[in-house]
Amino acid sequence: MTNASITSASTNHYRDARNRFVTVDNIRFAYRELGAYRELGPHGGTPLVLLNHWGAVLDNFDPRIVDRLAASHRVIALDYRGIGLSGGLAPVTIDEMASDVIAVISTLGFATVDLLGFSLGGFVAQDIALKAPGRVRKLILTGTGPAGGTGIARVGAVSWPLILKGLLTLRDPKTYLFFTSTPNGRRAAKDFLARLKERQLDRDKDPTPRAFLRQLSAIRAWGRQAPQDLSQINIPVLVANGDSDIMVPTSNSRDLARRLPNAELVIYTDAGHGGIFQYHAEFVPKALAFLAA
Repeated sequence: MTNASITSASTNHYRDARNRFVTVDNIRFAYRELGAYRELGPHGGTPLVLLNHWGAVLDNFDPRIVDRLAASHRVIALDYRGIGLSGGLAPVTIDEMASDVIAVISTLGFATVDLLGFSLGGFVAQDIALKAPGRVRKLILTGTGPAGGTGIARVGAVSWPLILKGLLTLRDPKTYLFFTSTPNGRRAAKDFLARLKERQLDRDKDPTPRAFLRQLSAIRAWGRQAPQDLSQINIPVLVANGDSDIMVPTSNSRDLARRLPNAELVIYTDAGHGGIFQYHAEFVPKALAFLAA
């Protein structure tokens, strides 16, 4: 049973949303929710569950994106098992992570949800849509790719030198991993990282090195496994990415759009893995129109 309240949230800003918890099979999962639920339209009442990237905690969701989505949707941001304030041991497969999210959705009492998955979260979202098709109404896949996709198994090899570069230059590694090295990319990185620091109180816990490495194992396994039959995902899907993604190469987004029967593809120019953060002012209206259609 859940110990979470599912009444209307008292905040309209993600930076102020309180940390909530739901217990599933003796594991406590942390999440935040916001949105004026009683005032939402027919589809706005369908919860939009946000699934984040490798090593991400609740404080890594872009507040500009979350706030604008929550203006017309009930939004729930979730910490995976073993990450941040969630308990348990981080899974080493996408399969386990997807099963966790399905269990959380069920325990919270939601019959149907929309999913927005970024990077690792996009892997998990695809797997959920295949495992529990009746649970998912619409799917938004950003900065992500399919099982067995090009270069996904090499995320660690690509990332470690840039993580080290971040340490040596005293910059957040996401500066190099998520954004291009152009003036536009550097400006977008600075703005995005500043937004992530807006929340001052009750911040989430940083991921442990063990959890970080276990999630990387899950990503590698996803990149090496056999392709899934994405033709089974018949719901509407919005696929978005930057044109210069070095973590999950942009070709994977095009591959997803080709293989999903009801997909729409958006590629942002001069943008990397974090294209939706750089182009948040364009992405959110697109996402809202997609969810409302």
